[in-house]
Amino acid sequence: MDPDAVAKAFVEHYYRTFDSNRQALGGLYQDGSMLTFEGDKIQGAAAIVAKLTSLPFQQCAHAISTVDCQPSGPPGGVLVFVSGSLQLGGEQHSLKFSQMFHLIPTPQGSFYVLNDIFRLNYA
Repeated sequence: MDPDAVAKAFVEHYYRTFDSNRQALGGLYQDGSMLTFEGDKIQGAAAIVAKLTSLPFQQCAHAISTVDCQPSGPPGGVLVFVSGSLQLGGEQHSLKFSQMFHLIPTPQGSFYVLNDIFRLNYA
């Protein structure tokens, strides 16, 4: 397993899906998954999707600046740290963000998100 390849493929899939159909992100999380979104802690796939689909905007486009990753336990796990900007529909200025994912391998050979932490970066 190449952590860099896993991170690159995951990041492309996650943000493409977020920008086009947030509801479809549910398959990336499990009941034990946790999202911390701007300090608000949400646990479980259904609750995470409910949070993401209730955000107060319909259109969003992410532009990724950096993706860093490290192998992490349990064996086969990957930590992924992303920075970039997001452009909300109807807004003139983009917002800077950072997001961290802890990906855990599944018996089926894919990955799920155990931990997800998102923060807007204010200058």
